[in-house]
Amino acid sequence: MDAKVNQNDRIGVLDELLNERYSVRAFLAKEVDRATIAHVLTTAQRTASWCNSQPWQVLIASGEAKERFRKAIYAEAASGAKDDHDFTPPREYVGVYLERRRESGFQLYNTLGIIRGDKMAYAKQALENYNFFGAPHVAVIHTNEPLGIYGAIDCGAYVSNFMLAAQALGLGTIPQAALARHSGLIRRHFKLADDRRVVCGISFGYADHAHKVNSYRTSRASVADTVTFLDE
Repeated sequence: MDAKVNQNDRIGVLDELLNERYSVRAFLAKEVDRATIAHVLTTAQRTASWCNSQPWQVLIASGEAKERFRKAIYAEAASGAKDDHDFTPPREYVGVYLERRRESGFQLYNTLGIIRGDKMAYAKQALENYNFFGAPHVAVIHTNEPLGIYGAIDCGAYVSNFMLAAQALGLGTIPQAALARHSGLIRRHFKLADDRRVVCGISFGYADHAHKVNSYRTSRASVADTVTFLDE
C-alpha cells in the first residue's frame, strides 16, 4: 500500500510538471544564479541516449556574451538571409499536423491582438525568437555530425529533460528550432568545430507571468489519437 502511494506521488509530480510547463515568450530581466543552472544541467545529464553516447554539448550564453550573440543572430535573421539548417526541417505540414500548427499559431496571434493574415506582424513576432523573448540566458544544443539523426534525437530527449528540470526549479523555458536556421552563424560566432551540428536553442529564465503572451496554453491530442494497441 505504501509503495503504491509513493508511486502515485511520483507520477503526480511528473504530471504536474508536464501540465504546468509551456513555451515562455516573455521573460523577466532577472538572471538565474549559476547554482540553479548547474542543478538543471546535472539533472538533464541523466537523459538516456543511444549506446549511452550522450551526444549533446551545451553552450550557455549570459550577460554580455548573450547580448553579443543576440545582436549577431538577430541581424542575420532580420536581413532575410537564407536558411542554414544542419538538419533538414519539415518539408510540409499536412492533415492533423497542419491543423495543430495553425491552432498554436493563431492562439499566439490572437493573444497578441495580431489580425489574421497580417504577414508583416507575423514576421515581426517571429523575429522575437532572435531576441530570445527577453530571456537572460540562452542555451545552444549541438551534437556530433557522424552520429546523424540519432544524435539529434538524443539531444531532443535532453532538451525535454532540461525543460522539466527547469520547471521544477521555478524557471521558464522555450525550445527554439528557429535558432538552428542560422547554424553556420552559430558555428562561426562560438568558434565551433566543423563537425558540430546545431540542433536547437533554449531560451530560459524567470517567466513574466503578467505578460499577456504567457496567458494561453496549447492543446494536446488524446491517447486514442496517437496510440494503437495490438493484443492479438
